[in-house]
Amino acid sequence: MPDLKDLLEAEALHIQQLDQLVRESVAEEQTLSNRLADLERDETLTMGQRVADKVADFGGSWTFIISFGFFVVIWIGINAFALAGTNFDPYPFILLNLILSCLAALQAPVIMMSQNRQEDKDRQRARSDFMINLKAELEIRGLHRKIDLLIAEEMRTLFQIQQAQVDILLQIRQKLETDPNGWTSSSR
Repeated sequence: MPDLKDLLEAEALHIQQLDQLVRESVAEEQTLSNRLADLERDETLTMGQRVADKVADFGGSWTFIISFGFFVVIWIGINAFALAGTNFDPYPFILLNLILSCLAALQAPVIMMSQNRQEDKDRQRARSDFMINLKAELEIRGLHRKIDLLIAEEMRTLFQIQQAQVDILLQIRQKLETDPNGWTSSSR
């Protein structure tokens, strides 16, 4: 039967090994997350992609809406209420309509290019999230198995410790039964 001190030392060593395994597992998880984040950061944008992003950012902002509203009001004001007859685009503002149509015709595809690229980035992020979730699920399954093994081993160790304690108590009992006078109040 193993000694109680040896059992406790073996248990402490086992806990240290489990602690090391947990630290390594956490480090592996961080490595995957860092690799996926690096993939997202490494994307280099072409000149057209940068321009499309800037146009989409500005074209979808309140700054654009307000400034364009002021431009249209000033255009109409100059051409509808020109006092000196210097209106270059009289009512029904055909030139303004042409400018608006051209702006819409050019702005829409550029914004769509930016949205398509953003959609591709979102798909890539979704794949990365899926990979991380899958790895986390596998890690959780592995941890469940490790915990089950740890509980089984812990129970086995506790039973060994309990058996050692029972053996010690039996030895004490046997000693008391053979020498009842050995344990009197004066010898304590």
